[in-house]
Amino acid sequence: MPDNKLSISIVLFCNPKQQIEDVITSIRKSGTPYELFLIDNSPEKSYFSWLQLKKNEHYQFLNKNIGFGAAHNVAIKESLAGNYKYHLILNPDVYFGSEVFPKIFEYMDSHDDVGLLTPKVYYPDGQLQYLCKRLPRPYDLFIRRFGTRKLKEKNNYLFEMRDKNYDEIMEVASLSGCFMFFRNHVLKQIKGFDERFFMYMEDVDISRRAGQIAKNIHFPSVHIYHAHGKGSYKSIKLLKYHIESVFKYFSKWGL
Repeated sequence: MPDNKLSISIVLFCNPKQQIEDVITSIRKSGTPYELFLIDNSPEKSYFSWLQLKKNEHYQFLNKNIGFGAAHNVAIKESLAGNYKYHLILNPDVYFGSEVFPKIFEYMDSHDDVGLLTPKVYYPDGQLQYLCKRLPRPYDLFIRRFGTRKLKEKNNYLFEMRDKNYDEIMEVASLSGCFMFFRNHVLKQIKGFDERFFMYMEDVDISRRAGQIAKNIHFPSVHIYHAHGKGSYKSIKLLKYHIESVFKYFSKWGL
């Protein structure tokens, strides 16, 4: 396996120390050569002064919050310049076992038509996260945020593809941004994230663009754990970002 097979980017923003230690430990235990880029959107560099990184792990403090997609693009540019075969967009609130990378490599190396892959995702308590989604309609997003429990359950059954078997490999229109394993020539063609999305909807947009030139695949042969905080349900500021991104998304793609 060549040393330039995999690059990884994680965007930081005032994350708890244990969270970052867990995700870095997961990467290190994978037994896979990698280059890790930690891009810090935090207001102060001191949040991560405790970091002790290896030669293939790089930290960059941006001195401002430029947004989720734009920060990942900083690392994507490094990955493309380094001629890596794959690039992983990874959330800091994720952890996983050592079997994940080798099995994904095996699948991706033998399926050249796949441009983007995500594994099965669980909450830390072992409950399945339904993160495979059909392309959203305005109604879907409105009901998910403001609908009654009954309406949410009815809508999510189809929107979150609960009518499909999450134990089977399947092609999916929209995959979660918590773990996006890209073939780099696909990332190069679509030019990474659309930086007009400061936060939210950027994963739907990049999935949609990737799906126009290659397959987006849900790969349940491996799984990860994701804390998934649902910040816009707890913060008015994050809800504002979410609503703005929804408007930008439908302005770009149509209703």
